[in-house]
Amino acid sequence: MHKKLYLIYSFLGALTVIIGAFGAHGLKTHLDAYQLMIYEKAVFYQFIHLIAGLFCLVFGSLYYKKGFLIPAILFLLGIFMFSGSLYLLSVSDLFHLPKMIIGPLTPVGGLFFIAGWVSVAYNFHKTSFSFKPEQPLQ
Repeated sequence: MHKKLYLIYSFLGALTVIIGAFGAHGLKTHLDAYQLMIYEKAVFYQFIHLIAGLFCLVFGSLYYKKGFLIPAILFLLGIFMFSGSLYLLSVSDLFHLPKMIIGPLTPVGGLFFIAGWVSVAYNFHKTSFSFKPEQPLQ
């Protein structure tokens, strides 16, 4: 499970750079300022939560705390729903996508982000820090 999450996060990291570059170069002439701002916000939130998710995975592995898998998964769900819906909303006029179906996904993705951060706080609260490994995760 851990290896798959690391691979998903790594792939999404590369994809974030590609998506960001595509927006800056390929879509710049096709989107108005507001649509471009939405697109850039999606890239920003995706990148921030990729870093947060990777941190959770690494921290959980180093300190043998399985609870940090939960925020890593919540952040992934948030990325797909929040950033994914913003990407689709920003290009919806180009591809004639129904905004009424896509729009409600954004706040649900935001709730996943919030739940992920609350889960991080909860896991830090219940974690005692030690620089010596207790036992490896299986």
